[in-house]
Amino acid sequence: MHAKVLSSVRRLAVRNPFIVDLLFSLLVTGATLAFAAALRTGPGDWEYARRAMDAVGIGLTLVGNLALAWRRKAPLTVLAISCTATAVFHAAGYNARLNDIAPLLALYTVASRRLPAMSLPCALVVAGLWWHAATLGPDDFIWPNIAQTSVMVAVAWSFGTSTRMLVERNRRLAELSARLRREQEDRARRAVTEERVRIARELHDVVAHHMSVIVIQAGLARYVFGSDPATARGALATIADTGSEVMGEMRRLLAVLRVDADDDPDADNYAPAPGLQRLEALAERVRAAGVPVEVSITGSVRPLPPGIEVCAYRVVQESLTNVLKHAAPATARICVHYGAELELRIDDDGAGAPVTPGGDGHGLIGMRERVKLYKGTIKAGPQPSGGFEVVVTLPLSSPGHDDRPAESHGGPKT
Repeated sequence: MHAKVLSSVRRLAVRNPFIVDLLFSLLVTGATLAFAAALRTGPGDWEYARRAMDAVGIGLTLVGNLALAWRRKAPLTVLAISCTATAVFHAAGYNARLNDIAPLLALYTVASRRLPAMSLPCALVVAGLWWHAATLGPDDFIWPNIAQTSVMVAVAWSFGTSTRMLVERNRRLAELSARLRREQEDRARRAVTEERVRIARELHDVVAHHMSVIVIQAGLARYVFGSDPATARGALATIADTGSEVMGEMRRLLAVLRVDADDDPDADNYAPAPGLQRLEALAERVRAAGVPVEVSITGSVRPLPPGIEVCAYRVVQESLTNVLKHAAPATARICVHYGAELELRIDDDGAGAPVTPGGDGHGLIGMRERVKLYKGTIKAGPQPSGGFEVVVTLPLSSPGHDDRPAESHGGPKT
C-alpha cells in the first residue's frame, strides 16, 4: 500500500508538478499556523514575540508560505516574496520562531535551478534573515541560534547545489547516450551500405560473366546458323537461359547499388567469384589457423546459380571468421544440405563473445543483407548448450524464375 502511494505521488509530480508544490505549500502553511496556535495557547515565551498573532500576522504567513506553490516556475520571485513577508513579520514584532521554513525551502529551489554565482548571494540573504530572527530571542541563545541557523542555511544551499549538479549530470549522460545511439545507428547504416556495395560488385562480376556467355553463344549461332541448325538452336537456348539469369542478377544489382563508391584497390575485386565448390579450401585455411572444421554435405549436390553460390560461400566464410575471432579454441561444424532449398548450418562449441541487445556486428549485418537479397531466412544466436549457431535457408527457384539452376543451361558452351 505504501509503495502504491509513493508511486502515485511520483506520477503526479511528473505529470503536474504545480499540484504537488501547491499541496506542499498548503502543508507548510498549515504546520506554521498550527505551531503559532500552540505557542499562543501554551505557557508561551514572550521573549520571542512583542505582538500577539492577529489577522495581519496570519496574512503575512499565508503570503510567505503559499508562494512556495510557484517555486519551480519562478524560484527567485518566490524567494523574494518569502523573505520579504518573513522580514516584515519579524519586524512587526510577531514570534521570531515562525515563518523561517519558507525562505529556506525557496533557497533550496533557487540553488537547485541556478548557478552558484546567483544562488550564493541568495543564501546570504536568507542567512541574514535567520540571524536577525536569532537576535530577537533571549540574549543567552543568540550565538547558539546564529550557529544553528548558519548550519541549516548551508545545508539547504548545499543540497540544492548537489541536486542541480545531479540533474545536470543526468542531462549530459542522456545527451551522450542519445549521441552514442545515433553513432551506432550511423555505423550500422554505413556497414549495410558498404556490404551492399560489395555485393553489387560481386553481382557485377556474375552479370559480366553471363553477358560474355551470351555474346559467345550468339557468335556461335550466327556462325553455324546455315550449316549446323542443331548447334545454332542449342546456342540460342543457352542465350535464352543465360539471359533469364542475367536479368534476375541485374535486378538484384539495381536493388542493392544505392550509393556510389570508388573501387577499392584490392586484388580480390578481380578474383573469380567464389562458390561452394571452394568450401573445402576455405575450411582448410581455417584449420591451418588452429580451429578444427568439420564439413558435411548432404542431399543432391548440383550446380547452383552463381549469385546464390557467392551468397552461401560468404555466409560460411563470415561465420568461420567469427569463430576465429570470438569462439576459439573451438570446433566448427559446417552442414550443407541440397534440397528444394539450400540449407546452411554453421555452429561451434566455443564460449563465444558476450551478446549485446540489438548489437549485431558488421558480419551479421552483411550476412542478413546477402540472405535477404535472395529472399532467404537467417537465424543467428547462442545455443542453449554453448557456442554459436547460424542457420541460413536459401530458396532455389524453379525454371522460369530468376535463380534458375545452372544445369538447365542447354547447348554447347565455349
